[in-house]
Amino acid sequence: MPIHHAVLSLLADGASYGYELKSRFEDSVGPQWGQLNIGHLYQVLDRLERDRLVTKRVVAQEDRPDRVVYRLTKSGREELDRWLETPFVRAAYRDDLFLKLLAASRLGQRRLEALVRLQREAYLRELKALGQLRRQHREEPLVSLLIEAAVLHTKADLRLVELAEGSAASLAQSGEREEDGTSEGTAAANSGP
Repeated sequence: MPIHHAVLSLLADGASYGYELKSRFEDSVGPQWGQLNIGHLYQVLDRLERDRLVTKRVVAQEDRPDRVVYRLTKSGREELDRWLETPFVRAAYRDDLFLKLLAASRLGQRRLEALVRLQREAYLRELKALGQLRRQHREEPLVSLLIEAAVLHTKADLRLVELAEGSAASLAQSGEREEDGTSEGTAAANSGP
């Protein structure tokens, strides 16, 4: 799982503990990712330890609770290398927007057009916010690259919304025909021999 491997990569630099890993992760990937939930991170660390990809030891502290320090194992490094040597290929293209387009097309052209307007406005706001992040992080090469990836994804989503707008009438008719059972496949099945 990618988040597991990202944690392994952070531990490749040396031993670390939960909150430090959280901070290093967020600093490395940039603000467009969002915050890493510390509870989720500890679940990941527990699983990595169970799979013997990391070890942990408790370090006593005087004025604070004991700190749990994690270290990458040889198996963990081998798993990280294996993951990096395997290309990323999407198994499917799943997106909430696709499902919203499906639902809106089934409810008619006006509903679809309203969804398209709403999404366009949201994507334009998102692009503006990403532009601000781009300026704030221009001196950080990896963060800048990841922000640029977010910009490209958002522009692709905006283009999809524009395509949906241009074919709203036919998309809505297609959705309505399927709902009424009048699509060609359904009509042929209902006509019998």
